[in-house]
Amino acid sequence: MPDGSTSLPARLYLLAWDTTKLRLTGAARLAHLVRAGALTELAQRELLVDVEGIATPADLDARTGDLALDGLLELVEESMPRPWKTWVTQYARVTLDAVRAQLAADGLLRAGKKRVLGLFPSVEYALEGVQVAEALQQEVRQVIAGPVPVAEVSDRDAALAALAAAAGLRTVVTPEDQKRRRERIEALTERSGAAAPALRQIVREVRSAMIVAMTAATATGVGT
Repeated sequence: MPDGSTSLPARLYLLAWDTTKLRLTGAARLAHLVRAGALTELAQRELLVDVEGIATPADLDARTGDLALDGLLELVEESMPRPWKTWVTQYARVTLDAVRAQLAADGLLRAGKKRVLGLFPSVEYALEGVQVAEALQQEVRQVIAGPVPVAEVSDRDAALAALAAAAGLRTVVTPEDQKRRRERIEALTERSGAAAPALRQIVREVRSAMIVAMTAATATGVGT
């Protein structure tokens, strides 16, 4: 992938950019996708573990150095215990905002000020790292299509491709691709949790909760 230091949620956000029209696709559902990516990465790093279905910090002092991931860790630590599926939607925009801020600090987004309804200050982001996003999208398409065997795909890249496919990001997968590559996408989902059976269950649960949340967001036309 273009930059191995970029977090999974940040990569998912970059994947959502239509680099031709320079606009986000599926913006109403994006917060849930980004949060699902953050939960998956923290589980893969063993910083969040499963305790009887509850997402639980493994070490209260552990941090990643990434704004979005550490923010979610702190949020989980300071909140009442919740299952994984709840965290896909709970305060999901907090993680999305942190991802945008981190990407802006890295020079991949440009932040500009605007006013909502002419009154309330807000921040509007534009894509600066067009080539980075395009390269990432191309590599994810290759992961989904093959020919590299799933067993040779890293668990991190497998998670990126599986979540992007589950979200139906048209920048990397068409509805026809989803049908044609269904078995491979399922295999990539399993590969995402290759480190342990418990992790595979976490990845499946997060993915399922994301699909439910994104479907609801699409129906209402708003994000969380």
